Amino acid sequence: MTEVSRAAVMRKLTKSSRITVRTKVAAVKHMILAVLVTITATASVAAGGQSSARSVAMAGAYSALAEGVDASRHNPANLGLNDYRRTGVELFGLGASIVNNAFTLGDYNKYTGALLTGSDKNDILSCIPDEGLKLSGKVEASVLSATYRNFGFVVTGVGAADVNLSRDIFELVLNGNAFADTIDVIGSYSEAVSYVSIGFSYGTPVYSAGTRQLALGAGVKYLRGIAIEEVTDLEGLISTEATGFEGEGRMTARTASGGTGYAFDVGASLKLNDSYTVGIAVTNILSHISWNKDAQEHGYLFAFDTMTIDNVDEDYVVSDEYSRPVESFSTALPAVMTVGVAKRSRSVNWAVDWEQGLSRGAGASTRPRLCLGAEWWPITAIPVRTGCSAGGGKSLAFSFGSGVRLASFYFDYALVSGTAFSGYSAKGLNLAISTGIQF
Repeated sequence: MTEVSRAAVMRKLTKSSRITVRTKVAAVKHMILAVLVTITATASVAAGGQSSARSVAMAGAYSALAEGVDASRHNPANLGLNDYRRTGVELFGLGASIVNNAFTLGDYNKYTGALLTGSDKNDILSCIPDEGLKLSGKVEASVLSATYRNFGFVVTGVGAADVNLSRDIFELVLNGNAFADTIDVIGSYSEAVSYVSIGFSYGTPVYSAGTRQLALGAGVKYLRGIAIEEVTDLEGLISTEATGFEGEGRMTARTASGGTGYAFDVGASLKLNDSYTVGIAVTNILSHISWNKDAQEHGYLFAFDTMTIDNVDEDYVVSDEYSRPVESFSTALPAVMTVGVAKRSRSVNWAVDWEQGLSRGAGASTRPRLCLGAEWWPITAIPVRTGCSAGGGKSLAFSFGSGVRLASFYFDYALVSGTAFSGYSAKGLNLAISTGIQF
């Protein structure tokens, strides 16, 4: 740390704002352990629209299969295909997912409350990828969404969050510092956003030849921002030297409690014949939210130099926290492209989707994801659905679901497990239900 930066921090501090290293380290350990408990207790994987139980049960392989209200969410062009048009109302849909990229429910049961040996600590660290421990959560709820012929109307509430913790942090908590060792928080980030989306979509055929049909579609969404929190700057470094510990760091985040904006979706679908359909869709191809209510910036700074065992009990770490109002700021929703193919028949449907995030954000990854799903109707009223997905910064996961169809009424449910059919392999939790009337 330079003399200028240290002096700048010191000028902002008073005796009452300083904290002891021992207190700080204890707080960090408790925080990390709490995060570990939360993550390992509740994680799994999901792809596709969270509020569509049929989509979740088929692992999100849905862009070339979605019809009715689901077409508005996944590919508006499907509203223009003759066999995909539906008139109906989705009374409500609800889906929730929280996932991590490292720990399973089995890991949680194995290590919680246990006295960790050196081998246990190494096993825990080996589960964490080099890029760090990532936690992602998403909740979607829709009420009274509807479609009529080529038109769709969808109301959805969305909450999404991404947190990434540097692997070095866990190395410090489990093994402490070694001589000439460096702990770096670079690579850690946090982002959370919640909003309500009111969307209108339309699909129309542009070419027909026998059973072949090409349709284009688009959707526009009015966005009402509820809240946002994102870390815009995070740097920190702690090193062990012959003269003691040295370290400095800072974090800057911005928050707001309201805003307005818009987003656009586009898609194209080609029905090759009565069985096969291919499609491509880009959600949030253009989006903008202006956060203009209670916009604030929050910051935290800390610094210490040549800390040793002799002065660890002194007020040796200097820190400062601040919050101040700022001008309104804008963000965009992550754009996601999906390419899919589906085969439909009277009793068996299957689909394959390739999902590619075009920008990173809460609830989305720029890593590609492959989704495969199947649906079987052994009897007219009750479907059996399953799927598998991998990639997108998440682990391999299997999905399952079913439901009931009675005349025009439907009720669907879905859940997702981990890399095996046992829930103990799950790296999270993913559930969805949806119900409505469709003609």
